[in-house]
Amino acid sequence: MTIKNRQITLAERPSGMPDEQTFQFKTEEINEIQQDEVLLRTLYVSVDPYMRGRMVDAESYIEPFQLNEVIEGGSIGEVIDSKSAHYAVGDVVIGSFGWQEYYVAQANEIRKIDPSIAPISTHLGILGMTGLTAYFGLLDIGQPKQDETVVISGAAGSVGSVVGQIAKIKGAHVVGIAGSDEKIQFLKDELGFDEGINYKTTKNLAEDLKKACPNKVDVYFDNVGGEISDVVLSQLNTFARVPVCGAISTYNLEEADLGPRVQTTLIKKSAMMQGFTVGNYTERFKEGAMQLGKWLQEGKLTYRETIVEGFDEIPEAFLDLFKGNNIGKLLVKVSDKSQ
Repeated sequence: MTIKNRQITLAERPSGMPDEQTFQFKTEEINEIQQDEVLLRTLYVSVDPYMRGRMVDAESYIEPFQLNEVIEGGSIGEVIDSKSAHYAVGDVVIGSFGWQEYYVAQANEIRKIDPSIAPISTHLGILGMTGLTAYFGLLDIGQPKQDETVVISGAAGSVGSVVGQIAKIKGAHVVGIAGSDEKIQFLKDELGFDEGINYKTTKNLAEDLKKACPNKVDVYFDNVGGEISDVVLSQLNTFARVPVCGAISTYNLEEADLGPRVQTTLIKKSAMMQGFTVGNYTERFKEGAMQLGKWLQEGKLTYRETIVEGFDEIPEAFLDLFKGNNIGKLLVKVSDKSQ
């Protein structure tokens, strides 16, 4: 049986903010699968800020997307046909097959996930790369200690919301910076953050940060870069640690982002600032996943997802990342699992 597979490809490399012209929908036919292959129907796809960097043809920690090729990214699918001894019809798997409705996979491209542990979508979020990014970035680089102050920018996003909860588990005073009163309420009421600052409505971020951090800042988990980070870095304690996870405020700028130089601050405070990607910790993924799962089952971690429905909505959901419309992990639900 021939299946028509709709895909979303990169039509052009954007300058500044991507728009509808950046993406192109196309359809290809999938024929009979071969020995050791499995046919997947996509259930969920992830949209993530790092994808913006891959739209540029520039050297980075990961290869850029290719023009007119499917946009790759974390995806969850259901096996609907299998000629592999490792997978059966009905299995739920995770891989990086990206923005398409179907995919023919080799066994080593995917791995099976257990739907009984938690909802399958969590494997793209708190139990997946999102949670692992928070886990390793905070604990390996930030190393929060009892009663220290941890500040997180982009705190209501998929990574930041997990970082804050882990910091609370470690006994820290946790302050989140986010862009709406609803997000601040979510951080404090649902996730247990001690303080929250709405950077869009504050009249003086520096003063509000001083009030929220009377003992200054020991760990700053940076998801946004830009002016917000300039303010936080000015309030570091001696021997502070700064894991740099992202710089979403700069991703769509058409000119170089210029701001205060950080060297003097780092020298005066004997502080450490280290960029990282979750791929640095590939060999320790099992460790991180087991601990995150344990905390989730113990009720020490919680999560929220923003789920958009429909394959056609993927590009708009991606663009929404840069408008700050989501709370927690942003996913697109492409189809329902078979009963």
